[in-house]
Amino acid sequence: MRRASVLIALLLGVLVSLPAVAQQIRGSGSTFAFPVLAKWADAYEKVSGVRVAYQPIGSAGGIIEISADIVDFGVTDAPLVDAQLLRDGLIQFPLVIGAIVPVVNLDGVAPGQLHFTGQLLADIYLGKVKAWSDPAIAAINPGVSLPDRAILVVYRSDGSGTTFNWSDFLSKVSGLWKAKIGASTTVAWPTGVGGKGNGGVAEKIARVKGSIGYVEYSYATHNKLVYGLVRNRSDAFVSPNMASFQAATEGVDWTAEPDFHILLTDADGPGAYPIMATSFVLIRKYPKQVDRSRDMLAFFRWALEHGQGQALSLDYLPLPPSLVRLVEAYWQAEPH
Repeated sequence: MRRASVLIALLLGVLVSLPAVAQQIRGSGSTFAFPVLAKWADAYEKVSGVRVAYQPIGSAGGIIEISADIVDFGVTDAPLVDAQLLRDGLIQFPLVIGAIVPVVNLDGVAPGQLHFTGQLLADIYLGKVKAWSDPAIAAINPGVSLPDRAILVVYRSDGSGTTFNWSDFLSKVSGLWKAKIGASTTVAWPTGVGGKGNGGVAEKIARVKGSIGYVEYSYATHNKLVYGLVRNRSDAFVSPNMASFQAATEGVDWTAEPDFHILLTDADGPGAYPIMATSFVLIRKYPKQVDRSRDMLAFFRWALEHGQGQALSLDYLPLPPSLVRLVEAYWQAEPH
């Protein structure tokens, strides 16, 4: 793995103590990770006196703001490649892992009752499957009462890491999706309406009958939305839960690509949930304000080592201890 070039003196300071002077740390980006970041920020301020102000403006917005040195850190669920990190003077490390679930608003359908294949989701988002009574939906949902109602597709209108991972999964399971749409934080949606942020999509799904969207799992549970099960590579319809999240991340070699550039979509294994995503932190390689960078890294160290309970309570999967050790070693690495 390419070693990051954060100042060693700065990082050694993080290892021995929490920041001595209270101040505000500014971040922006992923709405996917916002619920857990907000909870961590509140808890951390109580133990350290340092305020972490985070704006959930979407992954693309976070990338723009950290690249322009507007914020102290950005958070993205669409990891940057090595060349872009080098160009913009950034380093990148994982913070938390979560799941993306399809959510619907259909009367008489309970959470986990409706089944989807990746191909079916692609066809719905391509506009090929237009009604809930379509035989393609009924074929994998015997016994489920589905209305003869048009499907309203809801997607992210902003530059989104959730969209990146959703479209990456669809690209892996549908050749037509890969050829026509592809995977990106912003894609040319063939049909539907947009919502800003995970929260905006959740709000539209809750309000509009016959709608379908995709959100990070905690948004589905918090907003009491009906989520569907997605078939994985082993042809199993897997419930989103800690066991299936862990199954999707077991055996991942986080050193296989520079700067942890690993995607978790379409994981192998009979119990693996198929649409997982990682939230990555972006920080400047050569920070202009050493004290702010010291305080920022102290917050992330606290989150990784002491914030696991909060992550679990919000249905995120904390980083395994072995990955936390890799991240901390990455922070301390000397330049090439």
